[in-house]
Amino acid sequence: MLHIGEKIVIVEDAFEQNLPIGEYGYIIAYDRNPDNAFDYVIRVPKVNRNFFVPNDDVELEERLMQQEVERTTQEALIDYALATYNEDLFHHVMNGSPEIVEEGEMISAEALSQAEFIKQVNLRAWI
Repeated sequence: MLHIGEKIVIVEDAFEQNLPIGEYGYIIAYDRNPDNAFDYVIRVPKVNRNFFVPNDDVELEERLMQQEVERTTQEALIDYALATYNEDLFHHVMNGSPEIVEEGEMISAEALSQAEFIKQVNLRAWI
């Protein structure tokens, strides 16, 4: 549950209330009526209005910033792996952490040559 006064971003408009999606707002109250579908009352200063919104329509600004940082970091790692032909880094970023054998050797799904790897990457990028 979000706290009163927290800065939020409107990410969805589930009840089609013409919410300004992508705009900032502040939580000004909770809607404690159990018969109501809304969870919060928010204030959006840009449009100078209050809105009743469910929990799924708003997201904390900090969470959205963290998600954007993670996405940008992953894209930068992919670009670096492709520019340096680092196949292991590419597979690690795209598939997560590879399995490690007891002796410390990494298991790869297929042993590809560098030319085959570049060909597959270019095919996926083209699609």
